[in-house]
Amino acid sequence: MHELHQILDKAGQHLAEGASILDLGAQSTRPGATLMGPEEEIRRLVPAIHAILNRYPQAVISVDTWYAAVAEKTIHAGAAIINDISAGDMDAAMIPVAGKLQVPYIAMHMQGKPATMQQNPQYEDVVTEVLDYLKQKLAQCRAAGIKDFIADPGFGFGKTIEHNYALLKNLHLFRDILGVPLLTGISRKSMIYKLLHITPVEALNGTTVLNTIALQQGTHILRVHDVKAAVEAVKLTEKMKG
Repeated sequence: MHELHQILDKAGQHLAEGASILDLGAQSTRPGATLMGPEEEIRRLVPAIHAILNRYPQAVISVDTWYAAVAEKTIHAGAAIINDISAGDMDAAMIPVAGKLQVPYIAMHMQGKPATMQQNPQYEDVVTEVLDYLKQKLAQCRAAGIKDFIADPGFGFGKTIEHNYALLKNLHLFRDILGVPLLTGISRKSMIYKLLHITPVEALNGTTVLNTIALQQGTHILRVHDVKAAVEAVKLTEKMKG
C-alpha cells in the first residue's frame, strides 16, 4: 500500500505540473540491471494503473514494457500507450499484440540488451544505422496494423556520448524521413552529467538545454523526470516557432 501512495503522489505531482502522459514501468533498464519476468511486471503495474485512473480518470498512461503479455494486461487495465525499449526484439509477440490492441506504440532503438548495452557500443554511422532500424520497425508495425507509431532513437541505450550527440544533432532527419512523431528521453542521462563532470542530481539545467535543442530539432514528446521545467521548455520553443 505504501508504494501505491507514493505512486499516486508522484502521478498527481506530474499531472499538476502539466505532464500529458504518465510513463509507468516496473523494470529498471539501467545498464547492468537484473531483469524481472512478465508475471512480476503485471503484479506491480496493474494495481498502479487502477489506482492512478481511479484518482485521476483523465490521466493518459503509457506502459514501459517489452513483454506482449504485460502490454495486453495493462492496456485492458486502462493504459493507453505501449512504450517498448526493445521495439519488439525481446518478444516476437509484441508487435502483433500492439496491432491487435490498436494503441499507439513507441519503438526504441537499443544496441544489445540492457545488461550489456553500454560495454562497448559500436557503429559505422550511428545516425544511418538507427534511422534504418527505425524505418524497418515502422514498416513491420504498419504491416501488423499499428496506426500510431512513435519513434525513439534510444539515447544512452547502447551508445557512447559521441553517438548520443550525433543523434541529437540529426534528430530533424528522423522527423523528416520517418514522418512519425519522435520521442526523446535524455533527462539526467550520462551524456549530460559525464560531459559536465557533475552528478545526475545536478543535471537539470543540462537536461533543459538538451530538451530545448531536441524540441528545435523536431521532437514531439519529451520523456523527463522534471515535468515543470520540460513544460516551460515546450511553451517557450512553441512560442519561438510561432
